[in-house]
Amino acid sequence: MLNIIKCKQVCFLISVTSSQHMDDFIRVLEQVEESNPGLEPVNVLRGLRRAAGLRDEFMQHFLGTIREDSTSEAPVMDSNLSDFIGRAMRHKVTERGREEGVVLTADGTTVAMSPVLLGIEAGLVSKTRCRVRGLYPLTLARNLGLSFQHFHSSLLSQRLGPDGCWDDVTSPQVFTLSDKPSLATDALVNGGMDGVILGLEVSAQSQRPLKLSSLLRRYYCHRLEGEGLDAAPRLISRLRRENFRELARPPLLQRQVVRSLVLQRRLIDHSTMLAQEKEELTAVVREGINEFVHRYMDCPAIIPRCQWGATPYRGTPTPLSLPLSFMYIHHTYQPGQPCLTFQQCSADMRSMQRFHQDDRGWDDIGYSFVAGSDGYLYEGRGWHWQGAHTKGYNSKGYGVSFIGDYTSSLPSQQTMELVRDRLASCAVGGGRLVGNFTLYGHRQLVKTSCPGDAFYSEITGWEHFGEVQN
Repeated sequence: MLNIIKCKQVCFLISVTSSQHMDDFIRVLEQVEESNPGLEPVNVLRGLRRAAGLRDEFMQHFLGTIREDSTSEAPVMDSNLSDFIGRAMRHKVTERGREEGVVLTADGTTVAMSPVLLGIEAGLVSKTRCRVRGLYPLTLARNLGLSFQHFHSSLLSQRLGPDGCWDDVTSPQVFTLSDKPSLATDALVNGGMDGVILGLEVSAQSQRPLKLSSLLRRYYCHRLEGEGLDAAPRLISRLRRENFRELARPPLLQRQVVRSLVLQRRLIDHSTMLAQEKEELTAVVREGINEFVHRYMDCPAIIPRCQWGATPYRGTPTPLSLPLSFMYIHHTYQPGQPCLTFQQCSADMRSMQRFHQDDRGWDDIGYSFVAGSDGYLYEGRGWHWQGAHTKGYNSKGYGVSFIGDYTSSLPSQQTMELVRDRLASCAVGGGRLVGNFTLYGHRQLVKTSCPGDAFYSEITGWEHFGEVQN
């Protein structure tokens, strides 16, 4: 019987240790917890940090020193588990643009694990509820500050990002960035925001979570039901940006970044920052935080083409002349049902692209962006290329479609807010739409029932809705 159990464990390890998926990380974590019954979550976390070698002076300043001789409080792990955890938590970007120490989550976003777990550990060791010492420095502020500094010194080509794509979303192994990296990639920022959210959550609970794996599973693996995000719990990864926006105000972020850099200088470089230098640093950080707020708090998360499996554009795309003056609202009609998962929304995107390219003879999927009911927008032709969505008007505005048939029903409130409030604000703030842009339903400009009777009636009450002047 013992041999059968060991065989199952070996087969499990072989199947997951080559996959960088959050589900697999959680399963490995569950195995660590099962092998160490009764071990407190904070000690499990310290064991994970030890396996990954994450214990520089900055971390120790807030979390304390990990004692090598404290085996009674350390989880027992075999070398396979330890190696997997180390790979999943040690963040770096290789010369070939591959980002390591990141995992793909069930909702289609990519997360760096180290800031997530550092934030939870900070929350668990916190002595005061809702005010967690070191939370922002450990999760987000230091990475942001170093990236802002390097950009200002012309050592980086961008302050933030980029995102990237996995080689295979079913069994992800290699994540390749879409551009030259900053020191605060999208995955690091996602992980940092999650670390802040979860760290504050565990610090506010009167009882600490019994298992770390359960906390991560509830946050990253929640399955949406029929009403989608409207009926979902607050604490899930799909609502990352909404939750972070409620917790972190720009002045707080700016202060935390500056303090983190001052502390980094003292602890790592063993020098003190002079007053004038700190003043100059504050100006650099202020600029960086403005960009951060726009990119990650004002704008919605958009699943890139390579992530949903788009085929290449056929021909030569036509660039748009920005800023545009219009946004056109559509529904897909077919697919007729809202999509609630990354897998289903991606399949719907591929289906629409095939129909537009093969049946209609277009160069690509027609829409600029598509809204799923899973909490995300999906990149169609994007911000810069002319679409094929509103005949006669494609060069003048963005075409945004909602997956589903909305003849007699509406998209979820969360999905509508994603476009009406977040995408529109993002476009205006980024100089892609004029501030006084006009929003039309597809039927106002082309002979069609799109975007459905119920949905069209809804958008007539939206800000920026306009009547066509004949």
